Amino acid sequence: MSQVERQLDEMEETIVSEVPGDVSITDVTYEGPELVVYTRDPKTFASNGNLIRNLASKLRKRITVRPDPSELSRPDEAREAIRRVIPEEAGVTDLDFHEDTGEVVIEAQKPGMVIGRHGSTLREITQEVGWTPEVVRTPPIESSTVENVRNFLKQERDERRDTLERIGRQIHREEMSDDEWVRITTLGCCREVGRAAFIISTPETRVLVDCGDKPGAEGEVPYLQVPEALGSGPSSLDAVVLTHAHLDHSALIPLLFKYGYDGPIYCTEPTRDLMGLLTLDYLDVAAKEGRSPPYESEMVREAIKHCIPLEYGDVTDIAPDVKLTLHNSGHILGSAIAHFHVGDGLYNVAFSGDIHYEDTRLFNGAVNDFPRVETLVLESTYGGRNDYQTDQADSERKLKQVIRETTERGGKVLVPAFAVGRSQEIMLVLEEAMRKGEIPRVPVHLDGMIWEATAIHTTYPEYMRDELRDRIFHDDENPFLADEFNHIDGGDEERREVADGGPCIVLSTSGMVEGGPIMSWLRHIGGQEDGTMVFVGYQAQGTLGQRIQNGRTELPMNGGGGRADNVSLDMNVETVDGFSGHADRQGLENFVRTMNPRPEKILCVHGDESSTQDLSSALYHEFNMRTFAPKNLETFRFV
Repeated sequence: MSQVERQLDEMEETIVSEVPGDVSITDVTYEGPELVVYTRDPKTFASNGNLIRNLASKLRKRITVRPDPSELSRPDEAREAIRRVIPEEAGVTDLDFHEDTGEVVIEAQKPGMVIGRHGSTLREITQEVGWTPEVVRTPPIESSTVENVRNFLKQERDERRDTLERIGRQIHREEMSDDEWVRITTLGCCREVGRAAFIISTPETRVLVDCGDKPGAEGEVPYLQVPEALGSGPSSLDAVVLTHAHLDHSALIPLLFKYGYDGPIYCTEPTRDLMGLLTLDYLDVAAKEGRSPPYESEMVREAIKHCIPLEYGDVTDIAPDVKLTLHNSGHILGSAIAHFHVGDGLYNVAFSGDIHYEDTRLFNGAVNDFPRVETLVLESTYGGRNDYQTDQADSERKLKQVIRETTERGGKVLVPAFAVGRSQEIMLVLEEAMRKGEIPRVPVHLDGMIWEATAIHTTYPEYMRDELRDRIFHDDENPFLADEFNHIDGGDEERREVADGGPCIVLSTSGMVEGGPIMSWLRHIGGQEDGTMVFVGYQAQGTLGQRIQNGRTELPMNGGGGRADNVSLDMNVETVDGFSGHADRQGLENFVRTMNPRPEKILCVHGDESSTQDLSSALYHEFNMRTFAPKNLETFRFV
């Protein structure tokens, strides 16, 4: 009998001894990090709200209770009973029954009303019908990404369950080594921005944190071929942790499955969906530009199938000697700081991913309160000594002033915007300013992936700032549904109509003016002298956006059929700083200053050479801690 089988037998004995004598336990198994308990008496568990909580505390496992399939009521009967229990105003849009697991997926416009206070309605559902309810939100804005991901996971449910059982056995396997050490190897994004990738390893375990590309540098990928990563075979990786969905962190996650990786990806649920959206677009852009995509779309689906979503704050076993907890990083929807607890109190490492320390309109600021952190791997995008951003309130005032002045003279405002994060931040500013009469009510046209990314945001309001979440949940005021917002879905014909019309605001990808629908907008309205082009995001060295910022007015365009031509930019050009999703130099220092506890060592990464070295030096002098600005392919041992 294997170690895992012995574990499961012992846990079943413990569960049987803890539950009431008339409760029958029919099976206990692992699915990923969770312990799944099957019972013929789900209604008894549902009637005792503390029973599962007490078992989870005693066994120190995340526990899911499911009914034995033999005890389920018929779906048609259960459907009627569930609808009687759930208040009509919850807006249930679908009930999907899975008899193999005894779960019913309830899709509703207001999931909180399906859950009830402290889960009371969920327990009542199980007491009535025996089925275990799982609740998902009906997207207020229809999202093809969310729909496709949910449908795909439904189709792959059986295979995914087999995969989770295999992963669960791997997580809870017997430890093989008596040695104790922790190492981090840098595979990318050191003294550079992009291709984020790190390996955290112990004698038992090897975990990859992020796997992104390098914007504007085709072919520069993380050093996955080294022995610490995939050089000793894809099976040597126990897990992948994805901090967030931006391509410089996620673009090459699907590539791992092309190389043969078959393990879990831990991330938040919105990160999973956004990764699917952005990586498929990444392949589409590569094909349109005549480049060979690094992988096929099938690998994106494989990555989604292997995702194990975690909520902020959930402590999760991902290996025999590693526990993972994700915390809000304040950067984009679902972005996370990844905290690793290694061994039985041996060592703690946190990877910041990308962070924004202060609250924004969209998100709460990054969490920096951990039980323990000995080493912090910290982003340094704006870590240079002069990298201080404009106060957001001042930035908003300037943006509103530019909009007022432009629309008053009859012009249009063109904003190159990143689809995820900055666009939604700007949308919130515009919605409030129009509602309060601070700028005129004019159409706001959203082009490119912005509308789809916004739809994903509206699906997961619990990941947004407290005040915004409460507005959506309790006040029924979703600012993203404002009448002024218009999705451009009619292509170039609709863009021409907008160009011939009156004052308006256009938010369009790409944010650095490197292809995408923004190029079409430049053709249509770039020559309008009464208009204004406003940059609200970072413009990387060498991009067309940066050249326009620096005064370029003759813009190269692809005319089709291999023909290139130029467009004259006659619009005014403005830059409004302060909307970045990254902490500036002060924010990074404050993040470290207020950390509780403060780490012993910091590795400054994800910034150009001067930024990482400046921040490393400043933190060393201010806090008297060991700091490093590592190069790629360095390895650090911590124990």
